[in-house]
Amino acid sequence: MLATGIKIDFDLLLFWFNFKSFISMTEEQEKKDEAVIKEYQEKNPWGLAVSVDLKNCDLGKMTDPDYIKNFVRDLCTLIGMQRYGKTTIVNFGENERVFGFSMTQLIETSLVSAHFANASQAIYLDVFSCKEYQPYKMAEFAKERFSASDYKISINYRF
Repeated sequence: MLATGIKIDFDLLLFWFNFKSFISMTEEQEKKDEAVIKEYQEKNPWGLAVSVDLKNCDLGKMTDPDYIKNFVRDLCTLIGMQRYGKTTIVNFGENERVFGFSMTQLIETSLVSAHFANASQAIYLDVFSCKEYQPYKMAEFAKERFSASDYKISINYRF
């Protein structure tokens, strides 16, 4: 809180200052997001579950726990989710194929999680929330932050 009594959300301010211009959405993706939100509001499901499989990611970024923590903070800000507690990041896997970080972040409306598979340079990101959000905006943000070449998105309404 500033001396003037104005409360500033520094995470949000930092996010918009640094990253707003980096999310490149096509008109088609924006329309898809609008359709998802509209369908969510019409069907009134328990929640929205989105899985994003990111391919050919930057290995340096996906193996840096501080980078991942900052990504999670910024992602939650982008999609309007309030983080609950600290981001948990664990590096494990006995099999080289699956070795890498796994991440969880509780949010007030459910959970953000991901697995970072080093050998294939793939990231498997999941966001489940009982509050609607823009899945294509989320996917594009993740793609750009991890310099992925492409992604596959799966959208499910949970009842």
